Formats: sequence, C-alpha cells, structure tokens
Amino acid sequence: MAKARKNGLYSGISEELSALMRTGWADTERHDLKASEQAPYAADRRAALSARFPGERLVIPSGNLKVRSNDDTYPFRPYTGYVHMSGDQARDGAIVLEPRTDGGHDAYCYQLPRDSRDSDEFWSGYTAELWMGRRRSLAESELVLGLPCRDVRTAAADLAAATGVPTRIVRGVDPALEAAVTTDPERDAELEEALSDLRVIKDAWELGEMRKAVDSTVRGFTDVVGELSRAVASSERWIEGTFFRRARLEGNAVGYGSICAAGEHATVMHWQDNDGPVRPGELLLLDAGVETHTLYTADVTRTLPINGTFTPVQRKVYDAVYEAQEAGFAAVKPGARYRDFHEASQRYLAAKLVEWGVIEGPAERAYELALQRRFTMAGTGHMLGLDVHDCAHARQEEYVDAVLEPGMVLTVEPGLYFQPDDLTVPEEWRGIGVRIEDDLVVTDDGHENLSAGLPRSADDVEAWMARFAG
Repeated sequence: MAKARKNGLYSGISEELSALMRTGWADTERHDLKASEQAPYAADRRAALSARFPGERLVIPSGNLKVRSNDDTYPFRPYTGYVHMSGDQARDGAIVLEPRTDGGHDAYCYQLPRDSRDSDEFWSGYTAELWMGRRRSLAESELVLGLPCRDVRTAAADLAAATGVPTRIVRGVDPALEAAVTTDPERDAELEEALSDLRVIKDAWELGEMRKAVDSTVRGFTDVVGELSRAVASSERWIEGTFFRRARLEGNAVGYGSICAAGEHATVMHWQDNDGPVRPGELLLLDAGVETHTLYTADVTRTLPINGTFTPVQRKVYDAVYEAQEAGFAAVKPGARYRDFHEASQRYLAAKLVEWGVIEGPAERAYELALQRRFTMAGTGHMLGLDVHDCAHARQEEYVDAVLEPGMVLTVEPGLYFQPDDLTVPEEWRGIGVRIEDDLVVTDDGHENLSAGLPRSADDVEAWMARFAG
C-alpha cells in the first residue's frame, strides 16, 4: 500500500478502488524494439573499462531524483559515466561489471522495472508510472541496451551479499548502493578517473552527436539574433528563453546554464542570472549550447553588438580576441600538446595588452608572470562531450598534459574582460567583455571547426546580424 501524502485530500485507498484500478488494462509490452545505435559502441567502451580492472567488480550508478521543492524534483540527468557505458538515461539504475575467471567481465544493468498492475504502486506510489510516465520493462531494456537487465530494487541487497570480490563504485551518485558495498575511496577515485579517460577520444558515433549538438546551437544563435529587438524591449531573459526554445525543440535541453550577458554583465565569466537590460550600443555575450537527446552538448560563444554595429573601442577589443583565437586554432593539430592552443592565445593577448599599455612589458615577461590574467581570467578551453567540461576527472597525463590525437573534441575560447570598476584601463573600455568560443575536433591532418556555421570576424558578425536581426 502506498504511503498517503500528508495533507492529501484522500485519506486512503478503499479495497473497492484498489480492485478497480487493477483491472481492465491492455498489454502494452513492446516486442518490436531493436538495439539502439549506441549499443555496440557502449559495448566497446565497457570492454575498454574491463581491461583496466581485471578481477574486480565495477559499479557505475545512474543516480536518483533530487528534490527541488517539497515533492517536486529537478529534471533528472544521469551520471555521465553511466550514460557513456550504457547509452541509457534511466534513473535509479546501475551498470555492474562482474569479473570472470578469464580476466574479463560480464556486464549487466540494474533498472527500475515497470510497475505491476497487481499493485497500487503503479498509480499511487512515489515512482508511479501513471504519474511519472511509462518506463521500459526489463525485457524491453535488454533489447534496447543489448545487456541483461535486473530489478534495481534488489541491487543493494545483491551487492551487499556478493562478498569476496574486490569492488569499486563511483561515489557520490547513489548513496544506497554506496552503502551496500565495502570499498576504498582512493581506489574508487581511480574508477572515476578511468571513466573520464575513456571519453577523451570520441568514437565515430559520438562525433555524429557532437555535430548535431553544434548544428542546433548554430540555429539557436540565429534565433537570438532574429529576436534581439524583442530582447531590447524586455531583458536578457528573452534571449535565454529564445535559445532554450531551440534546445528543447531539437534536443533534450541546454547543456549548461546559458550565459546571456549584456553590457557590463559580459565581464562576469559565468553570469547566469540573465535578468539585466539589453541596450543598443552595448555588447551581448552569449555562451550557450544545445544538448542532444543522447546528452552530448555543444559549447559556443559569440559576442554581438546589440544594435548590429561595433563601436571603434568594441571592435578593437573584439579584433584582439579574434586574432588570439586564430593563434589558438593554429595550434590544434595531432601531435601538438594540449596546452599549446591555450599558450598561443594567451601569449597573443599578453602582447596586445602590453602594446596597449594596460600591463607592463616586455610581452614575454608579462606572459611568464601571467599578468594578462587580470583581463583574460580563465584558461582558453576545455574538453567537450557528454559534459560541457568533459573528462574533468581524467588523469592529468590524459588531459592537460596530453598530446592531441584525432577524435579529441575541445573548445578554444579566449576572452578579454574589462571590469566596470577597473581604474587601470581607459574609462571607455570599462564594462566591455568579449569572448569567442568554438568547438573543434582534432582530425588526422589538423582540426575541424564544428561551429564554423557561425561568423567569427567582426565584419562577418555585422553582416550576419544585418541579415537576420529583427
């Protein structure tokens, strides 16, 4: 019997109602499902993970719903490593790799099955399908995922009883499963590292999803330009809503909180309040990305003159950032160090700031002391994929100290940010923030700019806005 809600309008469930609710339902089991396109790629990823941990049980939870307000929950987003290893997005689930004597693993997936019509849970419980929507049955999930599936309601007991095998679990995702196993936190961290390592190079299917994400993002930016006049009459919220509409129409959602920063808000690296005015004569820094239905995200930034034309000072700053990005682009190629594109962009901006008299030279000394960071603030890019800052837990030698290889996807996003209260720069520069960000995939002979569908140079931006602005 489901637990009644406090202050609910019904005090309980009569036997007659219970009997009524359990009868008269059609059989909706689907037998026509096929394995998802991602299933064979996920199998290859599990095999690569298996090879790293012979003889050990590996537990990768998907995560649980989190309360937003009372009995309302946040939209569920599964743990990234679970998605990558399964191609699945179910909540309250887990992938388990059980070791075999030959050193390999057998993989299976815990899932929350469909509610039985023989129980009141399907229409009155916390996970009730009649409230939350239909789930796949375990048999259906086996067809889609290409994996044996088990009832997750037995997972904690199963894991607690399965002693004698060294076990690792991804921590901080599912407290109940974490409590059911005896593991070592340091060894568990190595599992999370490995899951990040395995996302550094994208497979062919993933690259296709990245292209979808970026293409939708390009259309979202064009939508925003077309509605800038309405944003001027409203606020940054209009811009946020305009882009979000595209993200929901063509994908799952936005891949991260959109940054819709007009005027001096553009100097705030992660401005997400998006509640300020949008004024002609100022700049709009829009940093946004569509997340596909399979949860791969783009991450693109353009800085736009709200009235369609850069002022001389705005263009001067913008051109410097554009040229720094060009220097970064040139360093993205197989065999280059991951750090090279960052260093190329930062060296260029340090030299430009010395040339302008904003920081003390010579340029090489300024760069070695990182004096440009007062105005550039952040690194020049990051890995991109299922997470906007993908592979964040990867080993340093696999990420920031790595050599670029084909299949890596990264952003190149230099910026200059002159704070409104910074007395070290001319008054007319204060409150100007410019960032240009594109998504690049390393290829066999260089790189491909996935977001090349959006203009980058100042002249091209103005021409694009003249064409689409509304």
